[in-house]
Amino acid sequence: MSGQPLSDGAGRAVPPADRRHVFHRQVRFADIDSLGHVNNVRFFDYLEDARLGMLFVDPVREGGRSHQGLVVARHEIDYRRPLTFRPDPVRVETWVTEIRPARFTLAYEIRDDEEVFVRARSVMVAYDVAGARPRRLTEDELAYLKRFSVED
Repeated sequence: MSGQPLSDGAGRAVPPADRRHVFHRQVRFADIDSLGHVNNVRFFDYLEDARLGMLFVDPVREGGRSHQGLVVARHEIDYRRPLTFRPDPVRVETWVTEIRPARFTLAYEIRDDEEVFVRARSVMVAYDVAGARPRRLTEDELAYLKRFSVED
């Protein structure tokens, strides 16, 4: 994996491309609102699809286990440009900006090759479902998250 984190132009660190999870998301007609662009609320679906791909689907495809017992504690989203119906999918690029013993923060960009449509963040908390309380991240979870982290 290569080099130091880059900046997104707003002073936030972003990892090089090889440390970002990339999820391709087709813009569906059902995503479009009466103004002709993707409805603001639908962007949360895009983020969820990318997060599920990163944390649940891809680990299994790689021969591991999905990361269970993670809950969203917070979402932030900045709408940068309108996204309209289009034949080509957009990319939801995701990386980890912070890792703590029981939580981590994901950063996202919904983009194509020319434009960033959305920048967002989610704070995820490791959760013990049976005990109904937060838990510490496991060593396997930490190792997986570090693959996508701006922190070394």
